[in-house]
Amino acid sequence: MNICIIGTGYVGLVTGSCLADSGNNVICIDIDNHKIEQLKNGIIGIYEPGLENIVKRNYDAGRLSFTTEYSEAIEKSKIIFLAVSTPPKEDGSADLTFIKNASLKLAEYINNYKVIVTKSTVPVGTTNMLKDIISSKTDKQFDVASNPEFLKEGSAVNDFMFPDRIVVGVESKKSEQILRDLYEPFLRKEDRLIFVDIKSSEVSKYASNSMLATRISFMNEMANLCEKVGADISNVRKIMSHDKRIGKEFLYPGLGYGGSCFPKDVKAIIEVGKNFGVPMDLCSSVDKVNNLQREIFFNKIKEYFKDLKGLNISIWGLSFKPNTDDIREAPSINVINNLLDNGANISVNDPVAMDNFKKVFGDKIKYSENNYDILENSDCLVINTEWSVYRQPDFDLIKKKMKKPIIFDGRNLYNPQKLKSLGFYYSNVGFTPDNE
Repeated sequence: MNICIIGTGYVGLVTGSCLADSGNNVICIDIDNHKIEQLKNGIIGIYEPGLENIVKRNYDAGRLSFTTEYSEAIEKSKIIFLAVSTPPKEDGSADLTFIKNASLKLAEYINNYKVIVTKSTVPVGTTNMLKDIISSKTDKQFDVASNPEFLKEGSAVNDFMFPDRIVVGVESKKSEQILRDLYEPFLRKEDRLIFVDIKSSEVSKYASNSMLATRISFMNEMANLCEKVGADISNVRKIMSHDKRIGKEFLYPGLGYGGSCFPKDVKAIIEVGKNFGVPMDLCSSVDKVNNLQREIFFNKIKEYFKDLKGLNISIWGLSFKPNTDDIREAPSINVINNLLDNGANISVNDPVAMDNFKKVFGDKIKYSENNYDILENSDCLVINTEWSVYRQPDFDLIKKKMKKPIIFDGRNLYNPQKLKSLGFYYSNVGFTPDNE
């Protein structure tokens, strides 16, 4: 099939390259000329395992191309995906400026029947609103559909190639059949294609992410309780996970959720509820607990040292999760800002996210490619991201380099009893340290 992807961000680039990899001809559009030129030269601009190779392979094969011009891309394509950014406004609602502009632009070049699909995460009713916008600019026939993405950063290529489910909201049998044909190569083992009405499809993305965010905030709230009563959240989690009704996923306490999806989508669904007169009390509490979790973690450090001024604090992990360079809504930003505000000196290490962090913090903090080097003369180590490289460190070397062996672990990477036996003061999330 001939496909056009409008937007070459995270979602658009993964979608376009994976569809090209199944034999389709895909043209990706972006208004950023510099980004397009970089993509033509094999520079994808984001860190996502496997993505660079799949982009290069399909670009070299001629199945994947990049342009800033709408005309030829729209005219050639049968299916058009809208994968532009829908960032949050100050009130938390989704800013639809970019997707509206893209719809107005593509409408100019519709020359025959098209299926126009919203891939971006949008509030309920947006797809039909875009249909009205496009209809006002063209008399050519087209259908709209909603096809929300369920990609996890760090495993997005695999998620697209081997999906848990593919959700498509349609309003015509014709568009349903076209999109069924498009996704058939990804469903050879099991048909996980779910066709629903457009509004249900739009809500499903917000509902799914809000449910996962709820589990995270719930576990963090339980972890805080465990610390106060003297229980161990890791034991509580194990017990909960054996209940088949609960399952094992998203039961790990920590510094809360971050990234480009959960924070944005929880806030957006709260605003959608307000617009329709539906109080979203649970989602509002999920958001509140998540924001509070970073402060609770920082306060542990402050309460231990009393005065942070002049202390040398080492940070392992900056990205909001492992296997990505994404620092949007990353807990590390809140923790480091609080440490800086209290006069601490900060040195950081992250496998891939330091360049993005430099854009935010500049020379306010020190950066090192070696996670052990920043421990020299350090007063404590703070862990913000559970990168695999941090999971089995050389504790003897850590102890040798630091002034005192003190670790505040926001991701519960280590066994508290083991760290105590090695002479460390170790504070994690959901367990009261008795190793003063």
